[in-house]
Amino acid sequence: MAVAVDKFDLLFDGIVRQFTSFSEAFAIVGAIYTTQKTLNIIHGCYRAIYVYGAPKLKGRPNLVSRYGRWALVTGCTDGIGKSYAQELASYGMNIILISRSSDKLLKCSQDLERQFGIETLTVTADFSQGRAIYTMIEEEIKDKEIGILVNNVGVMYYPENLHEMNMDRIFQLINVNVTAATVMSRIVLPQMVERGSGAIVNLSAATSIRPSPQLAVYTATKTYLDYLAQALQYEYADKGIMVQSLMPCFVATKTSQYGGDVQSPGYFIPSASLYAKSALRTLGVTSRTTGYWPHQLQFYIVEMLPKSVWLWCTNIVNSAIKRRIKAGQQKKK
Repeated sequence: MAVAVDKFDLLFDGIVRQFTSFSEAFAIVGAIYTTQKTLNIIHGCYRAIYVYGAPKLKGRPNLVSRYGRWALVTGCTDGIGKSYAQELASYGMNIILISRSSDKLLKCSQDLERQFGIETLTVTADFSQGRAIYTMIEEEIKDKEIGILVNNVGVMYYPENLHEMNMDRIFQLINVNVTAATVMSRIVLPQMVERGSGAIVNLSAATSIRPSPQLAVYTATKTYLDYLAQALQYEYADKGIMVQSLMPCFVATKTSQYGGDVQSPGYFIPSASLYAKSALRTLGVTSRTTGYWPHQLQFYIVEMLPKSVWLWCTNIVNSAIKRRIKAGQQKKK
């Protein structure tokens, strides 16, 4: 009997020692994990202050002397593009406006010239037409010293599964969201390289960091813009050129409302004007940002979510949007 007890005691002691060693190992892993997360939070706070706070203290930079006399903005007659053009004009830059609506272009041009006393050039072009339009655009802007290119033009569709999508819509998304930014960057980069200065801004989206069910093609095009900007930034940083990826969350525009009425902006859903003002301050400071610090907070939260949770939540939200839009279409009938 004593032998059995001794064996049990030895077994128990061995288990306790193993458990203690495992506990110590888990404690070390936990400490490392906690330290890493703490450092990430501290770094995130520092970056937020550096990107969004410091530029306000430095005052308004001279964009003309830093980049050049002209800025080019695509998709400039509504929303973020229009507000970004206005913001650039407030810094004294001349603006090249490219959009498909000649009437809206004329009005934007006249408003900018009257309000800010700058020069404008308008080019009417429908980016959904693909390759055919770019020779004309290049000819129109060839004599302009373009310091900043804002690749803002983009289209969005309401949630659909891929097999439900119209083929024309698929090609429109690719031609407008992908091809336009790529080819426009190719057109302006040679003169920027020759001068050794310039900036390109790609309007991506915060949702590009995660796949989005029922908006698969749209989010894929925005991921392309983000990756394109990151790669070009690496290629051209040593040539004095900044390529920035702007990744906003929801901004109160017609596009974000799926063609409906623009809702009153809240703290986390800024107006296009407020967003553009904040985003432009980050140019020259960082090459990848949401452009608006409340959006940066949302961005960090999305990054921390497990991919499976994000996919599940996004699919529910997009399904609800899809039902609401279809109900509205039926009422109109």
